[in-house]
Amino acid sequence: MNYTQELNVALSAVAEAAKLCRLVQSAIVVESAQKEDRSPVTVADYASQAIVCRRLHEAFPNDPVIGEEDSSDLRGGKHQGLGDAVLQQVRSALPDASLAEVFGWIDQGRTSEFSSRFWTLDPIDGTKGFLRRDQYAVSLALIVNGQITVSALACPNLPVAGESDEQRGVIFTAIKGQGARLHVLDRLHTPPQPVRVSRTANSADARFCESFESGHSAHDTSADIARHLGMTAPAVRLDSQAKYGVVARGGADIYLRMPTRADYQEKIWDHAGGVLVVEEAGGQVSDITGAPLDFTLGRTLAKNRGVVVTNGLLHAAVIDAIRAVG
Repeated sequence: MNYTQELNVALSAVAEAAKLCRLVQSAIVVESAQKEDRSPVTVADYASQAIVCRRLHEAFPNDPVIGEEDSSDLRGGKHQGLGDAVLQQVRSALPDASLAEVFGWIDQGRTSEFSSRFWTLDPIDGTKGFLRRDQYAVSLALIVNGQITVSALACPNLPVAGESDEQRGVIFTAIKGQGARLHVLDRLHTPPQPVRVSRTANSADARFCESFESGHSAHDTSADIARHLGMTAPAVRLDSQAKYGVVARGGADIYLRMPTRADYQEKIWDHAGGVLVVEEAGGQVSDITGAPLDFTLGRTLAKNRGVVVTNGLLHAAVIDAIRAVG
């Protein structure tokens, strides 16, 4: 199979969801978000999942979806207003949608078990970045026989041509064995451009990409690893799987997701879309021991600890540094 249809559906679905999320984010009052008003991202999260799952079900009705959300928190009582707000957003893309249909689309992502072919979706990755009106992502991947086969990673606020570009909004896509590409979110009719990781081979010249939030990765450990590698460049800090996109196109050389506690299991939707993009751009992804990520265990990467993403040339050195520091 060449998976062209799957890629086209995934690209269209995440583009539609990303544009909806962008509209919701544009209306956020940052001061309100700082007071723990998470309702904008909650509404966008559910609406995004509804739209993507609906598009997947139309095209591939037998494909299960392992998603992050379900509709239980939107049903009835005190949550009625939230459900109505989600419906309003979905109707901006699907004017005839009913509340029952929206709940059904969201719940198509309730699958938990591994199967020979399934999709995994993070409708908004990077909650705090979204609320700051900064970086977030919509991540979708198709996994076939345990292998990530197709991915579409929408980054609505990432600069199109690197850090200094004022034009924003890209979607990274990949089919296993066919390379990674970058699409401009607002110009999907134009041909995508190939993306490649950096050629940095000396760890002293490398640049980290890491989360804003230390709760997502152990920043102190990352700093120790950087010192061990002789790195001096300041880290690129941003939220969400947009970090995978930055590494894939050579804006940084290394992204570490170091465990913050011994019992934490990474969720597959937090990584699958970005992993294939980096690998198809020439990079390498593993856990902190160097083992491949195992996507055969349902909703989590239960057999893996942490995640290491590099341009490939630096991977062995980074794994050695983790062992030395750990």
